[in-house]
Amino acid sequence: MDVFDSPSRPSLRVTLLLLLVAGCGTPSGATRPDQPKVVDLKIEGADEVKASDIKEKIVTSETPWWEPLNPFVGPNYFDENAWQADLRRIKRFYQSQGYYQMQLESEQLEDTVVHKGKDAVALRVKVLREGEPTRVGAFEVKGMDALPPEHRARVLEELPVRPAQAGEERTIFREEGWEETKELMQQRLRELGYAEAEVSGEVQVDLATHEARVLLEVRPGLRYRFGNIFVATDANPQVKPRRIIEQAQGAIHKGDWYSETALSEAQARVFRMGVFGAVKVNRGAPDREARTVPVVVDVREAPFRSIRLGGGIGLDAARQEVRAVGEWTDRNFFGGLRRLTINGRVGYAFIPTIGAAFDQIDTDGDGEGDAPNLSTPHGLVGRLDIEFEQPRFLARDVRLQTSLTGERGLEQAFNFIGARGRGGVIWQPYPEFSFTPTYNLELYRLQGQRGLEDQTTVPPLVLGCPASGSADTCNISVSYLEQVAEWDRRNDPIAPRNGFYTALSLQEGGGPLQGDYTFLRVLPDVRGYYTFGPKERFTLAARLRLGTLLTAVVTNEGGERIRQESAIVNRFFAGGGASMRGFNSRRLSPMNRVSDDEDLAPVDRIVPIGGNSLVETSVELRFKLIGNLYLAAFHDTGLVGAGPLNFGSHQSDVRKESGRVFGDYHYQAVGLGVRYVTIVGPLRLDMARRLNIGRPLPIFDPATGAATTEGGLGDCFGIGGVEANAAEGNTYAGSPEGLCTFFLSIGEAF
Repeated sequence: MDVFDSPSRPSLRVTLLLLLVAGCGTPSGATRPDQPKVVDLKIEGADEVKASDIKEKIVTSETPWWEPLNPFVGPNYFDENAWQADLRRIKRFYQSQGYYQMQLESEQLEDTVVHKGKDAVALRVKVLREGEPTRVGAFEVKGMDALPPEHRARVLEELPVRPAQAGEERTIFREEGWEETKELMQQRLRELGYAEAEVSGEVQVDLATHEARVLLEVRPGLRYRFGNIFVATDANPQVKPRRIIEQAQGAIHKGDWYSETALSEAQARVFRMGVFGAVKVNRGAPDREARTVPVVVDVREAPFRSIRLGGGIGLDAARQEVRAVGEWTDRNFFGGLRRLTINGRVGYAFIPTIGAAFDQIDTDGDGEGDAPNLSTPHGLVGRLDIEFEQPRFLARDVRLQTSLTGERGLEQAFNFIGARGRGGVIWQPYPEFSFTPTYNLELYRLQGQRGLEDQTTVPPLVLGCPASGSADTCNISVSYLEQVAEWDRRNDPIAPRNGFYTALSLQEGGGPLQGDYTFLRVLPDVRGYYTFGPKERFTLAARLRLGTLLTAVVTNEGGERIRQESAIVNRFFAGGGASMRGFNSRRLSPMNRVSDDEDLAPVDRIVPIGGNSLVETSVELRFKLIGNLYLAAFHDTGLVGAGPLNFGSHQSDVRKESGRVFGDYHYQAVGLGVRYVTIVGPLRLDMARRLNIGRPLPIFDPATGAATTEGGLGDCFGIGGVEANAAEGNTYAGSPEGLCTFFLSIGEAF
């Protein structure tokens, strides 16, 4: 008979960590050129316990097949002492999983090590007998008789180690589940107000009957309410303690029952003030007579001014950009924790690629390039943002936020110079919920991209400019109210594994707010995450985004009632690494044909002009392969409806079909991805292939108002395609865009 006695403080866990997990913190691949390389490691006969789980608990590991391709990690070398200890770890791991009679065929080095020449070994471990698992038998809990029945039921609900219910097979006793059971019971008691609750226990394992008799001893102690809040801070703090207490009181209310969830929420609220490098909220020594628990908020102030500098490169088949970025922040601007942030970005953009921008074209008919390709847009881009935030505006959970932005931008269909002003408040009563109503004024000078000889290739009407605009440019103003509600319950916003996120954006423009456009724009966004499977290796993620842009009904020059054009800056675009991955950046969109009929150098390009409706869905399965390396498989769909695109007296009928969910303009793509987790987020590589389901993208000709289609190569990165021709009817879904895409970025797609 083996007896395990472990209190609520995990002494048994410490022992297991020393025996089982120590190898996880010791890299077996340390450079040992005098030792042979481990080229193979096999564990045979492991049926009830997975061989992959066993390998995670031992120090020795085999050299992966991709090791010669990785210049940063060397091979894994063999150490006799470590391997001898690993054989004992294997037996101990089996016991921790409930198999106390497990036997190995041999624990001798000569029987488990096969030399492969002078500098390599193969390791073989054979499990001779796993034995019968030990299951939970008698289950007794002492010390909770004085608790209310509802408290007892809550503490004992859904425990990892529990007695079998009627008609249910007895669960296998696992030591990790035993530790989790005690911790979970203690956590639930403290969540109910029993701040000093402790849970310990004893398990007696009978090897003859394969039964584990469980005894849990509960010491709940007194039930407490929250008392006063105290602050421990720096010697000469700039943040007044009352401001810290005020934030903590948003989660901790004096007189409420003690709860560790409230402590965590208070810690998040204080940290969200943005001026502390470290925040810890703990309970103080309980007052047993008053039955209250004081709360201590321990903070350390961070520097109030900071400067960040950096740079980046954006690479896409539809756009490439090199940029430098900088940010200056004062977190105590004129006192009161007012925040002033100035950030800027300057770069040079090429559409579609750097190479295309410097291609030479033939202007004299001799078959050789002798003039720059002026039809490929490229140029300086930049943006400057100034943002001011006033905390505690009218109320504790309300912040005033204003911003001014100036930008010079370059898009595939147009370039622009713009200025934007924004003012509003952020109401955040809970860390996971916020509501932001704002007023926004945006001013733009839009210019369609030019072809040769300065010919305008995208007319103002396609950009949504008023009919009174000049031949090549127009000035527009967009004035609107916006309300954004967000509810974020993700465990990690950068690399989420569990929880959900929902957001709703409403914009109401024009009318009494003036501006050139009267519209209503609605954009909900829903995402969910669930992690499951052995060792929680699988994460299922899903996303749904829906958008609609409704414009006012106006009377045209002919007296006809039609929908007002929408501004291209307000329309929806899809495609890219964080959108529908079957298309490159912004390329899922109704298109406009860019043509210049100059005899010497004809130009014919297709550029996206956006739409008035949006549907995007994505389902992704992420799998932890090894260490920080993950694989992913995904299915994306997307639709961008054309909306009312009017050219003179013409209106395109394709808008009706392209706004229909799951119609011929709702595209689908499947793909695979690789993620490597870093301190700044997952480094992500995705490759997608669009399915040939649906029609080609709608292409509008401003001269006639007609919608056409166009064929493409139908290839994957230049492989496997055949040139398609619309006149011959051999177009495909989403043509003229290629069928395959790839994206390299930091952070998950959603």
